[in-house]
Parts: sequence; structure tokens; C-alpha cells
Amino acid sequence: MKYKFKTKPYQHQMDALETSWNREVYALFMEMGTGKTKVLIDNMSMLYDNGKIDGALIIAPKGVMGTWYRQELPTHLVDHVENKAVMWQSNITKSQSRLLGNLFKTGEELHILIMNVEAFSTPKGTKFAEKFLLSHNTLMVIDESTTIKNPKAKRTKNILALSKRAKYRRILTGSPVTKNPLDLYSQCEFLDPYCLDFQSYYSFRNRYAEMKTANFYGRSVQIVARFRHLDELAAKLKPFSYRVLKEDCLDLPEKTFMK
Repeated sequence: MKYKFKTKPYQHQMDALETSWNREVYALFMEMGTGKTKVLIDNMSMLYDNGKIDGALIIAPKGVMGTWYRQELPTHLVDHVENKAVMWQSNITKSQSRLLGNLFKTGEELHILIMNVEAFSTPKGTKFAEKFLLSHNTLMVIDESTTIKNPKAKRTKNILALSKRAKYRRILTGSPVTKNPLDLYSQCEFLDPYCLDFQSYYSFRNRYAEMKTANFYGRSVQIVARFRHLDELAAKLKPFSYRVLKEDCLDLPEKTFMK
């Protein structure tokens, strides 16, 4: 396909797009400064141009929402894509209510809803996101996806339940592991439970971690003694992910068109 970018991509961004743009699920493991947000916005535009989506739900940490809305979308979203972009606020005023209502009006525009991940700890935010997903063919994105690494957290459970409503799903993070490889389970389950092919977090943990019992203040808990089979885990990630380290792409050339 041919696609003219609003801002020129580097080679690693081109490679990421050519690999992933029409995939139903994909992970962008790209370190800070390598431009994963631009890749996602171009991917969103390509899906919209090809009639695949008419909505995008972007879930991000609270401090990043404004950057998406005021900086990243205006900078990288191609001009020919008419859009209605709205940031979620838990305290909904009359003016905010009108803006949110525009997301459900019929039209040819790309409807973009930006929500903070904390909103999915509440029934109000979760129900609104579900209404949006049911109203559109949607690309659902988790920016800084380690925010859903805890499978027991309410927001993680709600987001995983809603993910089934999305036609396309993406996770973005500089590194998928913050403390240990077990962080990967919920992130990959959001994409598709078959990505890692485990029926539960505990079966995943039993494969890749050896546990031991430790006592803290008279209470017994299970902790990781060591990790194992990590080469196997890395191989499982490769078919649905793209990894970029900052030091690997400082001098790559730019292109202006996608083949």
C-alpha cells in the first residue's frame, strides 16, 4: 500500500509499520525516544483509510493523556483524516458531556477517545468505554502497558474484559518487563489469550518461574526463587511484537513513503 506521512518516519518506524499495520493484535516494545507513539498514530490512520476502523480508544497514564491530545495527534495524524478527539474526564461538565456525545454521532470521521488507565477502576469509566467500543469498529491501545501488569487489579480485569469488544488491539511500552518476566502475562492476554497460549496466570507462572515459600512477620508467601525457560518465552513474543532499543536506531535514515 501507499501512504504519505505527515511527519517523516525513521527506518525502524517504517519496519514496525510494515510488519504490524494490518495485524489484529500487536505489541510495540520500543524504548523512549524511538517514536512508538508516531508508529501507532500512523497505524491508526492506515486502518481508518482502509475502512477497517472508525474509532480508536487510547488508554494512557493520566499524565500522558494531555500529550496525546495536544501534541502527538496534531503532530502526526495526517491532515486528510477528519477526526473527533475527546479526552475523558471523570467530572463531566455540560460542555464535556457535549464533547463526549459527539463521539456517538454518525459520520465519516475517525472518533478518538483518550482515557486514563485509572478510569477503568471505576464503573463509570468502564461503562463509558464499553459504550464507545460497542458503537464503533475500534482500535484499542494501551500506552505504557505495564500499567496492566497486575492480573489481580480491578482496572486490569475491566480492561481485559473490554478488549474482546475491540476489532484491533495494540500495546505500547519501552520495556514489557518492569520487575520480572511475569509482568508479560496480562499485557499479552489483552492482545489475545492465545498469544502466549496459557489458560491462566498461574500456569504461565509455573512454566517460567520457580517459586519458594518465604515468611514475613509470621505470614507465609510465595516468591520467585528464579526464572526459567526465558529463551522460549522470548521466542513466543517474536511473532506478534517489534522490539527497538534506543541505541540501535540513532542514525537510521528517514523515508517519506510506505511501499
